Parts: sequence; structure tokens; C-alpha cells
Amino acid sequence: MPVVVVESPAKAKTINKYLGSDYTVLASYGHIRDLPAKNGSVDPEQDFDMTWEIDTKSRPHVKAIADALKEDNALILATDPDREGEAISWHLEEALRKRRAIKKDTPVSRVVFNAITKAAVTEAMQNPRQIDQPLVDAYLARRALDYLVGFNLSPVLWRKLPGARSAGRVQSVCLRLIVEREAEIDAFNPREYWSVKSLLATPRGQEFEARLTVLGGEKLDKFSLENSTAAELAVQAIQSRDLSVARVEAKPASRNPSAPFMTSTLQQEASRKFGMGARHCMNAAQRLYEAGYITYMRTDGIDMAPEAVQGARDAITAFYGADYVPKEPRIYKNKAKNAQEAHECIRPTDMMRKPSDLKVSEEDQRKLYDLIWKRTLACQMAGARMERTTVDIASADKQVELRATGQVVLFDGFMRVYEEGRDDQVVDDDDKRLPQIMEGEAMAKRSVTPDQHFTQPPPRYTEATLVKRMEELGIGRPSTYASVITTIQDREYVRKEQNRLFPEEKGRIVTIFLVNFFRKYVGYEFTANLEEELDDVSAGERDYKNVLNRFWKDFSAAIAETSDLRISEVLDILDDALAPQLYPPREDGTDPRVCPKCGAGQLHLKTSRTGGFVGCGNYPECNYTRPISGEGAEGYEKVLGEDAGDEIHLKSGRFGPYVQRGEVTPDNKKPPRSSLPKQGKEFLPGWGPNEITLEQAVTLLTLPREIGMHPEGGMISSNLGRFGPYIMHQLPDEEKPIYANLKETLDVFEIGMNRAVEMITEKRNNPGRGRRAAAKALRELGEHPEAGGPVNIMDGRYGPYVKWEKVNATIPKEIDVKDVTMDQAVAWIAEKGGGKKKPTQKKAAPKKAAAKKTTAKKTTTKAATKKKTDG
Repeated sequence: MPVVVVESPAKAKTINKYLGSDYTVLASYGHIRDLPAKNGSVDPEQDFDMTWEIDTKSRPHVKAIADALKEDNALILATDPDREGEAISWHLEEALRKRRAIKKDTPVSRVVFNAITKAAVTEAMQNPRQIDQPLVDAYLARRALDYLVGFNLSPVLWRKLPGARSAGRVQSVCLRLIVEREAEIDAFNPREYWSVKSLLATPRGQEFEARLTVLGGEKLDKFSLENSTAAELAVQAIQSRDLSVARVEAKPASRNPSAPFMTSTLQQEASRKFGMGARHCMNAAQRLYEAGYITYMRTDGIDMAPEAVQGARDAITAFYGADYVPKEPRIYKNKAKNAQEAHECIRPTDMMRKPSDLKVSEEDQRKLYDLIWKRTLACQMAGARMERTTVDIASADKQVELRATGQVVLFDGFMRVYEEGRDDQVVDDDDKRLPQIMEGEAMAKRSVTPDQHFTQPPPRYTEATLVKRMEELGIGRPSTYASVITTIQDREYVRKEQNRLFPEEKGRIVTIFLVNFFRKYVGYEFTANLEEELDDVSAGERDYKNVLNRFWKDFSAAIAETSDLRISEVLDILDDALAPQLYPPREDGTDPRVCPKCGAGQLHLKTSRTGGFVGCGNYPECNYTRPISGEGAEGYEKVLGEDAGDEIHLKSGRFGPYVQRGEVTPDNKKPPRSSLPKQGKEFLPGWGPNEITLEQAVTLLTLPREIGMHPEGGMISSNLGRFGPYIMHQLPDEEKPIYANLKETLDVFEIGMNRAVEMITEKRNNPGRGRRAAAKALRELGEHPEAGGPVNIMDGRYGPYVKWEKVNATIPKEIDVKDVTMDQAVAWIAEKGGGKKKPTQKKAAPKKAAAKKTTAKKTTTKAATKKKTDG
């Protein structure tokens, strides 16, 4: 009975259902080995020899596979059909050979399937192959490069830029995109312009809107009306003339559907339509794939298998009618050049399975499947046919002309099912419907309105537009987008607000440092060319050690050169590079580098654990500081106003933004401060750094709030702490105060005396380190599928966690509680060493079972004595 190994227990469960009792299906729980985080894990002096180590959490899973091979002497590696999947299979085989679980006569084969369906799995089992070594080499090259860059560049950052945490081959280039976009926004100077529109009416009383396009016989461009005076003259010119229809032109038009999804376009569309982050999207897609509902979700391919195309056409006919099926199938060609090109697009495994037929409990999975299903059907549907109409309305002397545009959809085609979202919504006049308008008809003027506009800076990236830009530049690959974007947020280089990505100060400083000292290695073209070389390795066209050797030769020299620089030299260079941004001209014409507080010191770029800032050179006599984005920067570091003679500031600190009354005194006494309130991980609506008002700030600075005297003595007060809102009380004879958490943030301003006394009494009478007698579960997931017992999600002091019996497993912070599935919970419990299936009693052959147990005990004892480590 062969042993089949896949990555996840959910995938194992689905495949086991298809293969039946003839196979033993086990999960590796992802990668089992990695490079230890220490010097020498990749040794350039020894031909880039790599030292691998089995992760502690993976040891039980490797042992389970090795134990199964004692009974079943055949191994089938069925991990995902991409580079990472190939690498997991390679690691498994290597590790199992080292521990001699694979014998000389053990057949080892590799199977791949693009969808977890019975037909795909069965066909894969009939067509086994060996591990694809070029694909493994491409993995080894990427892993070595990431290690060499991260492990050699990050220490340079730590030494030269206090507060910087890490750098990476792709993450630093991704960060550079965001920082440079912010610099474009900072440098942008808006330009004023005006437009004029008129509400007109046909002889039949039907109203429509037209915009001014010709004035004084001259065609207007965007900036022809530069100010309100010019706009008002244009208004008078229209009002003083009679208007009639000069031309009505109707042209046929058509629209074709977008190609089916690949990884990047799925992430972009999920972000546009649902606000899903890249990682959130891929987690939901992974679960759909493992359940057998969609094809593999990490792919650069947009082609569809012939049977899938026919399945889509049949579904379109069944659900929407034959008119929506084009005469010939649509063929989509792939442009990407890499090993993942061989995969199909992301599509449903069964086109007839509508979203309403899906058996999933998570709403995000259903929404994502609905998106994939509609996009797949739409890509094989007939195009939409429209009629676009342009109406020109002019005065008799041709000095004034207005234009109205609109369209009529004659046949909706694919638009009946699906339309691709837009990154930045704009009003499109062509989408408007126009009434019946005849040439020569006189038009009545209902109103004429001038509108002021300003040119807008380029928009900040969303996760969707960032993925799109990285794809355009050839940076990264499908398997990297989600992890890279998550990493730069986890490193606190970037923050996400209202779905937009803002660079933090430390992110700006790190980027400027890298651009100045390692420009080549954060260059877009260099990174894209390196990706192409790695693609050549995957295709077997290039030796991966030659790629590593050429990269390391120049990179190590750059590291050595920068390591000799003093921090002061680095800051001077960065200060000069950032000068236009740090010290913009002042309105009064004074020197922008003179300290505005003491009037004598020179401003300089400085660094701290929380990132870069500008400070006075006369410190400590003068303690003036401001962020590198300048006074009054959006969201952070600005004066909100005055209260009782004190300036109320919004500032940025180690634990986030806070408000402050006045400045630090000469004797370094800190003024009153208060953090901005949060509800969970997000700012309380209306209380964020870009929304908070002077009145709200003053209210925050009244904290701690005295609620009243406790009947037994001592003041009860409320406040906001690092872990949320709370009330506090201490009796005269108590050594330590009693704290009670409040559920709602705004309760700190509203809770009354009666409720506060009740909560304090309940907390004081509750034994056991001040905890509640019985914590309530946030969600009940159900019985553990293997070991039994309830699995619940609990609310802990440091965030939600999964609880099963005595095992508590932390939930990764990027995963929302409502998104957690039983499969994920079981995996986290297993990583903690819990949830093992209880052995069942065998009725037959008790002596044989006892003998096995004795043998296993001896083997374990022997292994423990030798203290031999795996891998």
C-alpha cells in the first residue's frame, strides 16, 4: 500500500477520498526543512554548499511518514505542481534517505495534478515521473539568493540605521515602489483648471448634460479655462446664445471579455471587489483548491484545457442560452516566460457547479469562488455590442459648442455575468444614456455651471495595483506576491490605511539608504533580469551556481565597502539625498535648515529605534524634532490647535500615533499624552490619525478619567492602555490595584459609578491571577476530526488563539478570526504537538502488536542514546 505525501491535511483528506484504502495519504504540513538563521548556512567558499535543518515542528510529520514507510515500501510525492511543491518533494526525499526510511528497493515517484478531482488524481497516479531537478535548482538558487541578500544586507542595516529590521531581494524593491510613489505625491504641485457644463432639454422636455468643448471658435483643452474669471466668461458666452443640435453621430462598438484569472489578476480583482489583501485572497483560494473546487491557484498561465473550454461553453448554454456562446472558442495566449507557464488558468474544476452549490462554511471562499466562476464563464462568452452616440450642440455663430456622449447596450454578452473592476474609479461620460435627440433641434438651457478642478497626484498603491506594477516590471512571481507585501507591513516599513499603502518613516530611510549604497540591487531592471535568469534555470537552460557566483562576486564587494562607513557618514549622505524633501523652501524666505524652535541650531537627519526624523543640532539644549515628511505631514506629527493656552499636537511614537499637550519642558519632563483609541487592531472609526479633531484630542488628554470614590475608599479611574480600555481601583490596604477590561473603547468616557463598582467587585472576588472565571469562546469550530474534543477560538490578552484540551495555538495576526477553518486549527494544534489520533485497539494478533511495541521502544531508546539528529 503506497504512501502518498501532500502538503496539508485538508488536501490529504480530499485525495484519500479519491484513492481509497489502497493508499496511505499523509501530510508534510508544508516545507519540512529550511536554512538555519545563522552564518554559514549558504557557503559561497564551498561552491554555495547549503546546510538544511528540519524544523522542530516538522519532525513529528517526517517521523510519521518514515514510520508509514516501514509498513508500505513505496513513496509517492504528490505536492503542489510548482517550484515550491517540487522543492518540498525534494526535501522530503532527501530527509527520508538520510534517516534511512527510504531503502534501496523503495520505489519513489513524483505525481502532479492541476486540480484535486478524481479524474485528475487518478490520471496523475497513472503517469508518475521523477523529481524535476531544474525546477529544484531554481528553488535552490532563489533560496540561496534570498539568504545571501537578507543575511548579509540586514546586519548592515542594523549597524548603520538603528530601527531598521531587514532587507530582501524582492521585498526591498517592492518597498522602493511604494516610497517613490510617496515621493511623487510629496513633490506634486496641483494645477487649477475649470470646466463648464450645461443642463439642456430637448423639445420633448427630456434633460441631459453636455460639456463645453469650443469657445470663441477655438477648441478647448484641459487647461484652457485656468481660473474662475475665464470660467465665468465661458458661462456668459453660453447663456447669451441660442443652441441647437449641429451633429448626431452613432457608431457601433463592441467589448470583449477579460482573460481568465492567473494569480496576479485574481489578487487584483479580489482586492478591488472585496478589499481582500493578497495573503487573505491566497488563503481562501488554497482552501478552495484543496477541497477540489478550483484548479491550482499559483500560476502565470491563462490558457484553458480543451475540455474546460467545452465545459464553460456548455455551462453558458445551460444557464444563459445559446446566444451568449460565440461561434468559436476564445483562445488566450500566455506572455510569461517561466516554469509556471505550463499551468492552466485559475478556473472551477466543474463549470456546472454554481456558487450556490458550494459546500463551504466560509463566506470569503464562496465570494472568491463566485468571482472565479463568473470570470471563467465570461471569458468564453460572446462580446457585448453597443452603440455609442456623440451629440454636438452649437450656437449659430459657431463661437460656442458643447458635446454630450453616451451609449446604448444592444446586446450585453459577457457583461451579463461579469465586468472587470477598475483600480481607480473615474466617471465615464460614455457610459451615460442619452434621450432621443434629432439633428437641428433647438435645445433649451436649464442651467450652466462652472466647475473648479485641480490636477491630482498619482494615487497611492493598493495591494492590487502594487501586484500589477510588480508584474509589469517582472519583479517577483505568483508564489511571492502575497508574502512580500505581508513582510513589508510586518516589518513596519509600510502601513495599510483604507486599503492604501503608506510608507512609514523607517521604510523611507531604508529605501534611501539602499538606493544610495546598493542601487544596483534594488534596481527594477536588475531584479527583473535576475528573475529571467532564474526562469532559465527552471527550464534547464542555465546552471544555478553560475548565477549565484556572478551575483555574489559583486554583491559581497558592495557589502564590504559599505561596512567600513561610519553611521555619521551614512546620515550625512542620506541628509544630502533627502534635502529637497526634508528642507523645502519656507514662505518667509528664511533658511529652511535653521531650527524653528531655537533659531540657532541647524537641522539634521537623525535615526532612532522607530525610524528617521529631523532634529536640531543643538540637542540636548534644544529638543526640537519633526518627521522626515515635514511639518503638518498627512496623518502624523502636526498641531491640531490650541486649548487653554497649550498647543495640542498629534505625534508618532514607538507604539503608534498619540496626542500631546504642549512640548517637553527644559528639564525633560514629559507633557500629558494619550494614544489614539483602537478597537482590536484597527483605529476606532473617526479616531484615526487622519481623522482626529482638536475636540477629540482634548477629550483623550483628560485621561485617566476619575469616575468616583469607591464606597470602601480609593478612586476608581478609567484609561486606555496598550492592550485596550480598562478601569482601575486600589483599596487603602491593597498592595496592587485591581484592573478590569472594558469591552468598548469609548466606555472609558461613559462608564458610570454603579457599573464600575460592580466590575471591580467581580474582578476582586474572582480568584486566579485576576482572570475571568470562565472565558467565552469567540467561535466554536466543532469536534477535533481526529482526536475528538471541542476546538474553539478564544480571546486572549495578546490576541485570539485556538484552544483544544490543554493546547493553546496562536492564530497568525494576518488571519481574521472569522476566516479560520477547522483544517487550519488542526494544523496549528499539531504544530504545538497536540491532536494526535488516539490508537485504536486491534482485536486480532495481540502478541504481534506487543512485539511491535517492544521493538519500537528499543528503537526509540537506541536513537535517544545516540542523540542523532535528522536532516
